[in-house]
Amino acid sequence: MKKVELLAPAGSFEKAKIAYLYGADAVYCGTSSLSLRSRAAINDDDLIKTIRYAHSIGKKIYVAMNIYAFDTDYEEIKQVCEKLNKEKPDGIIASDPGVISAILKYSPDIPINVSTQSNLVSLEACKFWYNQGCKRMILARELSKDQIKYIMKNKPEGMEVEIFVHGAICFSYSGRCFLSDFLCGRSANYGSCAQSCRWSYNVYLEEKNNPGNLMPVEMDEHGTSILSSKDLCLINELPEIIDMGIDSLKIEGRLKTEYYIASIVNVYRNAIDDYYNDPKNYDSEKYLNEIEKIKTRGLTTFYFNSRENKDIQESEGKQYNEQYEFGGIVKNYEEDKSIIEIKNKLSVGDELELLVPNQLEPMKFKIEKLWDEETDEEIETINPGKLGQLVKLHIPIKSEENWIIRRRKNK
Repeated sequence: MKKVELLAPAGSFEKAKIAYLYGADAVYCGTSSLSLRSRAAINDDDLIKTIRYAHSIGKKIYVAMNIYAFDTDYEEIKQVCEKLNKEKPDGIIASDPGVISAILKYSPDIPINVSTQSNLVSLEACKFWYNQGCKRMILARELSKDQIKYIMKNKPEGMEVEIFVHGAICFSYSGRCFLSDFLCGRSANYGSCAQSCRWSYNVYLEEKNNPGNLMPVEMDEHGTSILSSKDLCLINELPEIIDMGIDSLKIEGRLKTEYYIASIVNVYRNAIDDYYNDPKNYDSEKYLNEIEKIKTRGLTTFYFNSRENKDIQESEGKQYNEQYEFGGIVKNYEEDKSIIEIKNKLSVGDELELLVPNQLEPMKFKIEKLWDEETDEEIETINPGKLGQLVKLHIPIKSEENWIIRRRKNK
């Protein structure tokens, strides 16, 4: 059986390196202005560098050009397509028929992955795009497992299928939303979503015969997040998904931190490998225990197990993890004093977890001593006062550059 691809988000060259380090087979990233995460765009030089780096280590990379384009965009689309055709990424992700036509014309050597924004919810829709020359279909999140199985059983042999297994869900249909553009002029379908569905709102009832008499409907002192969705998590369903023959399992999150990417990719890498090695003893609980340390929102299987599932709303809004946070990134390992780029406050006595690539259980240790990176003097605590601020501390096992450190918050 061909092993399923683990596909991770990469909002920068550095995030791509970390995704690969923690087990991603491939990453997807955006162009400078033609993808649906323009705030996580990689400039042209870094995009080329990322493509070349991926291929140098035997990994894959897909480039997103999945905006819905205006006529004024097509000169830039042509230029980007011609540049990508020279660099040979492993695929271009697109949804707009006009953009797909331009890719076929100006990037003829690169496979096209039809974006989830195209609302691929049927075999017939997938066959349409396949017959237009597209290779991979990224199915809409709204499909159930029975619907996916039908597509897998009846699809053309050369058609690849990709599904989302983890990450944010848009309240609208496969992300095709106009709420952000309506409220603040930032179009979700043009790469600049403000995630308005995540906001808390004050909701009122108005009796039609008594206009102006507004009665508040309150969840708590912050209002209610009636449009906000939980995060998709299909770690329990992973064996069934793999057995379907899906080609690629996608993690959402180009705007997420290096910590989130490393943590989630590491969990799914271990889960996938464990299932292939010993399918009869797959235990999703141990992977969920790690995901619980990472999550910022409630988790849901969405419609995968049943399209009747109603457990998809996060009515309390965004919930930051109360137990763990991003501690830092290893920049240089030394046996006595390793250099760490800090991401949150660190103090002597803090409990840390070192995320070891290809190992589910993190290495736990306490900070016994801290040293100022510049003066080498002992300090008790350090706050991130500037971008890229460094500190020295002892790590009990040999580590490598870009390994991630998680900090347990003080109770």
